[in-house]
Parts: sequence; structure tokens; C-alpha cells
Amino acid sequence: MQKLQDSWSKFESWLLDPPLKALSKPELISRRILRIMYAVVRDLANGQISLHAMSLVYTTILSIVPLLALSFSVLKAFNVQDKFTPMLASFLEPMGEKGLEIQLNILSFVDNVKVGVLGIVGFVLLFYTAISLVQKIERAFNTIWLAPQLRSIGNRFSQYLSVILVGPVLIVAAISVTASTMNSSLIQTLAEIEPFGSLIIMLTKLMPFLMIIIAFTFFYAMMPNTKVKFTSALWGGIVGGSAWQASSLIFTAFVVNSTNYDAIYSGFAVGILLLIWLYMNWLILLMGSSIAFYHQHGNNITRNANFEASPVLLEKVGLEVMVRVAECFEQGAGPISQTRLEQRKFLPPALTRQVINKLLEAGLVIVAGADSDCLVPGKSTDQITVADILNALRHDQSHLYKKLNFAPSLERLSEDYQSNIDNQFGQILLRDLINQQQK
Repeated sequence: MQKLQDSWSKFESWLLDPPLKALSKPELISRRILRIMYAVVRDLANGQISLHAMSLVYTTILSIVPLLALSFSVLKAFNVQDKFTPMLASFLEPMGEKGLEIQLNILSFVDNVKVGVLGIVGFVLLFYTAISLVQKIERAFNTIWLAPQLRSIGNRFSQYLSVILVGPVLIVAAISVTASTMNSSLIQTLAEIEPFGSLIIMLTKLMPFLMIIIAFTFFYAMMPNTKVKFTSALWGGIVGGSAWQASSLIFTAFVVNSTNYDAIYSGFAVGILLLIWLYMNWLILLMGSSIAFYHQHGNNITRNANFEASPVLLEKVGLEVMVRVAECFEQGAGPISQTRLEQRKFLPPALTRQVINKLLEAGLVIVAGADSDCLVPGKSTDQITVADILNALRHDQSHLYKKLNFAPSLERLSEDYQSNIDNQFGQILLRDLINQQQK
């Protein structure tokens, strides 16, 4: 047992600690893959991803009919609603005959929802139920990506509207274009010539798999409220899409051998199998997002997954981040990347990202760079005071303090403390800190 613990400790040191010597390219690649696998498995074991997956299952059950009703209403305007039905059938196919039963029930519910006769209040409630699913998906992705929880109201409205109304039209258009391309005379002529014929047959068989990878990649790139690199989203899409295909085969075999469920649960068996299938799908989707995150932010793979910082540490990190951002900008070095700011020794990157998010919300720094992954000061350094920075770091995003009543003596003490910060540090400019650093 001791030998096993020692071996694991050595492996963990090789995996998580900085390399003591230069590693070959194969070693670097294998180490990076193992680090990502280690971090994702650890996140799954902590239960956060599973919790979000279970929450999304519940919201999906409530939102699926309103969401499909709105989507079908848009598709009917283009007279292409019948082409969207096979996608629902494909999703439920691993459930076998029970999937067909669920599909018919869902389509029956959708047909009974008449968007045109609901009225304003009914339509608003229908739309809210549909967007609640998209909003919960965004929250789950933002948690994984350590991103600010929600976009602005304007961005949310446009993003959700695109997903609910424009998304189905684009999916149907892509499927139609792909089908017409594969049936074109040029492709049919090439199919008669080898090796093009074999390649086209192989491509036709792989097309559903490729479409799933593309859909997953698009999801990972668009949903988090942060900049996601295409390569990271693609790796998440490849792993997530592959896992989804594998889970379809496994679940199909499970359904075939689930006669005991019918005997025990009778009519409830369909619902239970649907819940299990939805949970597996959401878990795989979130797991792929976690892979994309760790591929892009490998420096977040540390020994301590959770780190609770004291207010003193948050303030020091925040001041240091502001000084480094302002120094780079004023010295002509341009924007500094968030990755560079997160690479401080012995400091978990998640903590630095938390501080950066607070500064972004206060407008003290803004996103810049071609990939929107760099930071510059939000104002001139002679218009930012140390008090502004400290207040941004101390800001309560929930505004709970405004809703709670405390004893007058405690209120006065809190107000005096705030006044001391404003009076003492309101005259010290960020530029003063930069000048002190340069001496």
C-alpha cells in the first residue's frame, strides 16, 4: 500500500509540478493530455459538473416543448419544419421504440401549442420558459470557464434569440446544403471513379459524426461569456462528440437489456430512461467544455482545485494586476494577456481570474487584443485611484448588503471604514503606484 502511495505521489509531482528537466515533444504531449484528463476527472469527482447536468435535465423537461414550439413556428415560415423532425428522431434513436413513443408525444404537444393564439402574456411566458434553458446552459459553461456569470441584457437577448430562432434555420439550411451537394451531378460522377467513390461513401457515413463535432465545437466557442480559442473548442468538440457517439451505442445496448425496468416501473420506465439519457448527454456536453477550458488554460491545472483567499490577498493581487496592466500600456508594450497575469508563482490562476473579473465589471480594465484575451486600463491612469481599485474588489455583486438591516452602530462603523478608504486612498493615483515601481 505504501509503495502504491509513493508511486502515485511521484506521478502527481511529475504531472502537476513544473518539470525539473526539459521534456521531449512526445513527453510534453502525453503530459498535457494526462494533465487535462486529471483535471476533468477531478472536476467530475467534485460533483460540480454533475450538479449542473442534473439541473439542466430538469430545465430541459420543462423547456423542451416551448423551445420546439418556437423553433417550429420559425421553420414553418420557411416551410422546412419537416426537415427538423428527423433531428429529434436521431437524438432519441438510442432509446429504441421508447424513443419513438417520446418523439410522437413531444410532437403532439408541440402541435397543441398555438403560438398565434396564446396572447401577449402567454407568448411572454412561453418565450421565458424557452430562454431559461439557454440561460442555465450559459451559467453552467461560465462556471466551468470561470467567466462572469451573465452577459449584458442586450447581448443576452441577441444571443438567446439567435439560439432559439435563428439556430434551427441555420441547422436545417446546413443539412439541406450538405444533402444537395452530395446529390449533385459532380459528386455522383466522382462517385463512379475510384478512389473517389470509396472516399465519398466513407464521408457519407462519417457526416453525422462530423456534424455532431461541428455542433459541439460551435457550442463551446459561443456559449461561455469569454473568448474561447477555436483550437480549444475543436478539441472539446472532438472528445465530446466522440463520447456522445459512444454513449449512444452503450445506451442502445442498455435499453435493449432493460426489460426489468418495464417490469418494475411499468409506464414510468419511459420517463426514467429519458431522464438517464438526458443526464448522460448534458454530462458529456459539460465534460467537453471542461476539456476545452483546460486545453486553453492549462495553467489552471494545479494541486489545489479550490482556493479561498483572504480579503487582504484579494486586495494585493488586485493592486498588482492593475499596476502590471497599466505599466505595460504606458510603456508602449501594448495590452498584457490574461494568461501572463495568471502565471504568478504559488498563486492559483483561478484567484487571479476572479480578481480580473471584478476589475472588468468595475470598468477599471477592458478587454483588448486580436483574440480579446488581453487587458488595458479602462481609464487614464491619472483618473484611477487606489480607492477605486479597493472598492471594486470589495464590491458585493449580489447587493445583499442593501437589503439587510444592521444595528445603527454597526452601520456607522461600516460607513466610517468606507470613508477612511475614500479619504486616505482617494488621493493616491494608479500613476503614482507606477512611478513608485519604476524608482
